[in-house]
Amino acid sequence: MVRGARIAILLGLASLLCACARQAPPRYVMIDPATGQQIGEVAPPAPSPYAMAAPAPSSGFMSGRATSEGRGLFSGGPSAAAPGAPALYPSTVLQAPGRRVSDPGSAPAMAAAPTAPQQSYAAAYASAPYQEPYTLDAGDKLRIVVFGQDGLTSSYLIDAGGNVTLPLIGSVPARGLTPQQLAQAIANRLKQGYVRDPKVTAEVEVYRPFFILGEVTTPGQYPFSPNMTAQTAIAIAGGFGPRASKSTVKVTRNLPGQQFSGDVPLTFALKPGDTVVVKERWF
Repeated sequence: MVRGARIAILLGLASLLCACARQAPPRYVMIDPATGQQIGEVAPPAPSPYAMAAPAPSSGFMSGRATSEGRGLFSGGPSAAAPGAPALYPSTVLQAPGRRVSDPGSAPAMAAAPTAPQQSYAAAYASAPYQEPYTLDAGDKLRIVVFGQDGLTSSYLIDAGGNVTLPLIGSVPARGLTPQQLAQAIANRLKQGYVRDPKVTAEVEVYRPFFILGEVTTPGQYPFSPNMTAQTAIAIAGGFGPRASKSTVKVTRNLPGQQFSGDVPLTFALKPGDTVVVKERWF
């Protein structure tokens, strides 16, 4: 009797434990990795009716083993790769000249990468030396007026040496001077015992010629006209040759003590004495 009662009690306790186990869902313990202490519990998520069954483990390439490489590759985050293995997510995502960006989220740093400034092919001709006032040189024909002195007022040609010769005072250097500077130089000469308080003006009557070479119909030397462009010069020379490059031309300009040369568009404004070269096209 006593033995039977003990067996009945044990069976009852077992049934009670099984019922409790069926009613209470399992819970997961959360552990702080820094301290190793328990910080709480959490219930597992309810199973979804649309959940797919996990595939059976296999020894093939796409096995279901939870390796460090697999966690890093398929879970969307970096992981500790095996020793000696290359990192799946390299820390450097962009390398620009003079700048190294290590944080993929640093969009401002990426946008701040330096860019090389761009310069047009005619930028050199927009600089100060090409905007200076017109200077005289050999071949320019001038109209020089000395007020009250009809014998001195006349047209004068600047010779190959860059000088202009007037009565009484002789040769006066003109190369590299503006017309206003030349007028002042002549007045200073006339003050030296020739004319009392002279008033002198000088202006260009005929500009010295320009030169055009290369792929044009008739290359050579031509008289310069005000407001002339490279395209106008090509028209004066008979137009483009059959193999001419029609995008840009090369212009050489001599200034006092220096020379400038470069490719310019056809709309570039010429000056007297410029040399224009129309290049041959490649194709």
